[in-house]
Amino acid sequence: MGGGSTAPLLAAFACVFLAVFPPVASGDAATLESVPDLVKAMYINVESFPCVRLLNHSGQVDPGHDKVIAPIVRFGNRNDQLVQLSAVLLPLNQMTDFFLRVSNDPELYRKIAGVLVEANGVDNMLEFSPDRKFPQQAFAPYSNLSHHWNPTGSGIMWNKYDFPVFLLSEESTQTLQNLADKNEKSANGYLANVAEFDLVMQTTKAGTHDSESCLREQSCLPLGGQSVWTSLPPISNSSTKHQKPIIMVTASQDSASFFRDRSLGADSPISGLIALLTAVDALSHLHDISNLKKQLVFAVFNGEAWGYLGSRKFLQELDQGADSVNGISSLLIDQVLEIGSVGKAISQGYPLFYAHAAGNSSISMKMVDALQSASESLGSDNVKVKPAASSNPGVPPSSLMSFLGKNSSTPGLVLEDFDSQFSNRFYHSTLDGPANVNSSSIAAAAALIARSLYILASADLPIDLITLNTIKVNVSLVEELIGCLLKCDPGLSCGIVKSFISPSNSCPSHYVGVFQDLPAGTQFPSYADDISQFIWNFLADRTSSLAGNSSSCTGQCHDEGEICVGAEVEGGGRCVVSTTRYVPAYSTRLKFEDNVWHVLPVNSSDPFSAADPVWTESFWNTIGLRVYAVQATSYDWLVLLIGIIITAASYFAVIVGRSYISKIIKRD
Repeated sequence: MGGGSTAPLLAAFACVFLAVFPPVASGDAATLESVPDLVKAMYINVESFPCVRLLNHSGQVDPGHDKVIAPIVRFGNRNDQLVQLSAVLLPLNQMTDFFLRVSNDPELYRKIAGVLVEANGVDNMLEFSPDRKFPQQAFAPYSNLSHHWNPTGSGIMWNKYDFPVFLLSEESTQTLQNLADKNEKSANGYLANVAEFDLVMQTTKAGTHDSESCLREQSCLPLGGQSVWTSLPPISNSSTKHQKPIIMVTASQDSASFFRDRSLGADSPISGLIALLTAVDALSHLHDISNLKKQLVFAVFNGEAWGYLGSRKFLQELDQGADSVNGISSLLIDQVLEIGSVGKAISQGYPLFYAHAAGNSSISMKMVDALQSASESLGSDNVKVKPAASSNPGVPPSSLMSFLGKNSSTPGLVLEDFDSQFSNRFYHSTLDGPANVNSSSIAAAAALIARSLYILASADLPIDLITLNTIKVNVSLVEELIGCLLKCDPGLSCGIVKSFISPSNSCPSHYVGVFQDLPAGTQFPSYADDISQFIWNFLADRTSSLAGNSSSCTGQCHDEGEICVGAEVEGGGRCVVSTTRYVPAYSTRLKFEDNVWHVLPVNSSDPFSAADPVWTESFWNTIGLRVYAVQATSYDWLVLLIGIIITAASYFAVIVGRSYISKIIKRD
């Protein structure tokens, strides 16, 4: 009788155990041969691009949790609600509306553990710019700040969010969409797919919530890098008594984005950079360029998207007579010509550019005239230039603002592919990629700039039309540079880049990064990113004349005025005569002293000093995102309850068994 009563109990226990803990299939068990195999089977590491924490002198923007775990929920439209703390899967075309809603809906804000942005294909009707409608308006040299240069701008990239945000890759988007669908179908089930955000971005010490405090505690570094300038032809240090007036030609090399590592900036500003490099290449073939009345100086500024770091530091170095700008003087700068966004000028079958002149000075008007003369000389290429609308408040956001802030009477002009509003619908967004620019537009801008510079540098000399018409741009160079600077294939592994440097990455990124060098101005910084290194080598090569002894080199050359081009490539570089130098690019309100960065007080002599945000980036560990399945809390309680029942039943069975055995022993 006693044996019959325990058998059903054991059978029931076995049924419950198998239902709660189903057996692993033999095929699956065979593949799990180690703990790493088990981890790989349980977790999916997601390829993604994070939004990182940045700080300025007044606080911080962007997220900052150590680790967050939450179920993945698809956010289908702007009216969706969340019932619990969730990792929101969001289409890219809803990102602006979502973040604007989050900023004004505290209840929704509290239920967001993190945001996963899908890598959608670009909708033809989509307009997405997370920057403001007047980017960097604090640096405008005029009072009308209500003008909307960037009408699609939402400003969401400058807000602070206390949750992590990731942009997914194409493949990861599909994976997360499938997991979100599973969560929807099993809303009442015991399994949920969750996202785990690991070490998104953090300052490493408590209380370091602005740039000054984190620099003092050494838990961050200032944003910055290296700018590059060169002269054509090279400037001889021995000819300081007979220096020519300078025509300064500028472009920017960095961009910004909500997601740091997806800052391509194809139209804004890399199209201008490619046009500048191509124009230098075209002018380098002229044989009589040293006979021109004015000196051509080309500068590529870094950090312009973060408070015009490069141009403002360049001007400060000029004022201080630093070694990095040896050979030129701010007093010699006769005019400034900036190449802005020039990748979208073809709208009516021919390239049309707009000349945004600073003020109405006679020199600025001569610059516009030179561009129009160059346009006419291009003849059948049908490249057009128009003066920008007089109703504009002034020049658009550009490095020229730094020069005008220093000297409001500086004659200057910015060449753009727009008149009163950006033609770039994706300004400072992840969508400003190679598909957003036209190589023919960039080539047309390069040809226009090259011929205009020849006309301007000739000054009062008669224009040699034969020479002018020989100035032609290499269209294949434009296309190659687009592939090198805006794509991962070939990316920085392209032939022209690898002929000068050994790049550390193939995929280009135009985020400025942090300043990792000692700030002393030098021709040979211990650290410069791949883009800056390539620009330095390219410009040095194109503006150079061969040295007397052109033997190979791997570092510095021995003779004064010589530099080593292509020092990193196999077999070494070569010594050439060129005036090409690096210039540090970081906030003018920073000083490096006693191995620590210090934030300086506002400089009353610098009209932009108070506006300088002094951007820094926190130290961070490996940024990670992975997903896996977890069982619901109710299921955990069920398992606990079953365990208690089994334990109680076992205890009861033992008591009954002992009593039964005792009775049998007494009978015997």
